[in-house]
Amino acid sequence: MSTESEPEPIRVGLVDDQHLVRAGLALVINSQPDMEVVVEASDGAQALRLLGSHHADVVLMDVRMPTMDGIAATAELTGGPAAPPRESTDGTATPAQDGRPKVIILTTFDLDEYVLRAIKAGASGFLLKDTPPEQMLTAIRTVHSGDAVIAPSATRRLLEQFAAMAPDQERASAQVLDALTERERQVLELIARGFTNAEIAGELYVAEATVKTHVGRVLAKLNARDRVQAVVLAYETGLVQAGS
Repeated sequence: MSTESEPEPIRVGLVDDQHLVRAGLALVINSQPDMEVVVEASDGAQALRLLGSHHADVVLMDVRMPTMDGIAATAELTGGPAAPPRESTDGTATPAQDGRPKVIILTTFDLDEYVLRAIKAGASGFLLKDTPPEQMLTAIRTVHSGDAVIAPSATRRLLEQFAAMAPDQERASAQVLDALTERERQVLELIARGFTNAEIAGELYVAEATVKTHVGRVLAKLNARDRVQAVVLAYETGLVQAGS
């Protein structure tokens, strides 16, 4: 139990139709002093009901489940593509600022078309179910801090595939980038290429605090919930090409 001098633990929701999977994840997560599982659900509909009264900061969401799949549940939880950003204009993290949890998709296959749709629906990244426990815990902390799981090459391949597969009528217009300054476009391009803030700072020869400010402004101007949503827009608008 936390005291006033200790930060609140990260509240995690687990949504998977396999009880053994949920039990294994809960065991690992609850062993951490800075995390606790607050909700377990076997499908998306049950998750929405439980999360209506039990707030979670981060939800690990399976994709293929009965009753309501992970894609529909993710869209409901995150508010869909139009949800407001959760990063302030100075780039600092503001977890759960609008009361909505962030979603990490769990999948068996790293090139699953369902995962592409889930990322479009608002997921902040994805994890393979055989991801080592320490990587899973790092991903939860990363997403909760206001960042998104986009650096792994597999996630980038997913985003590239999504951009290639999306019908023209579903792609974002390049005009959405008109609000960005030239420097902000550069920052968005580097984000889409998987650069961290520190790496962007080195590439552009600026302070990391300056990069954080640019990132916050990019998210606000694009009405992007987090870096993953900004990367999706970068691919959809053609600012970044697959394989670049």
